[in-house]
Amino acid sequence: MDIDDVWPVSALRLRTPRLELRIVRDDDLPALVEAALAGVHDPARMPFSSPWTDEAPAELARSFARFQWQRRTAVRPDSWSLSLAVLSDGVPIGVQDIEARDLSRLRTVSSGSWLTASAQGQGFGTEMRAALLLFAFDHLGAEWAESTAYTRNAASLAVSRRLGCVPNGIGLRDPRPGEVVDEQRMRLHRGDFVRPEWMLRIDGASRALPELLIRTGTDAAPEDGRPA
Repeated sequence: MDIDDVWPVSALRLRTPRLELRIVRDDDLPALVEAALAGVHDPARMPFSSPWTDEAPAELARSFARFQWQRRTAVRPDSWSLSLAVLSDGVPIGVQDIEARDLSRLRTVSSGSWLTASAQGQGFGTEMRAALLLFAFDHLGAEWAESTAYTRNAASLAVSRRLGCVPNGIGLRDPRPGEVVDEQRMRLHRGDFVRPEWMLRIDGASRALPELLIRTGTDAAPEDGRPA
């Protein structure tokens, strides 16, 4: 018996031409903390609703680990939050999150992500988000995908538009004390998704999907990543 038998969601692997996305494991935590501490954004501009990158290194490490452990305990069919470590050549370079609430009823997922500074500007952000959307639309049965970014975060919004997302309203956030910024909500229907030219490879789907979906008599997606 191994971890994939104990917690089947951990068997999930999404593979693109350059990246592997897998559920964050304990062995990934040190490298992901190092990737975050190496820099994720301009220190003068906080891109996250919770300013976790402002924490001192030791506290950031502990908070990051606690956050990942808490997410694991909350995974239930139809409602869950997952963090996937993003690896390039086997090295963790960031995280891609996906969340669903009442997926069978709302058919909607939401996402967020970050990349270490040295991995930015190489198209990884688009590739990892495209992988997530292929998984959501073709294997989870989602009809809609939502995300948000501050209006000043041009790079993140450019990725969303490149994949077919459209604006879906403006909200206000206070990422740091005394700072209020506009948050652009984005939304994508599966029919408007600008699909990549490459095919997503999925491993571990037969183990992971029953942990995420309320089953209605259909089988899990095959291991080669094509929808059933």
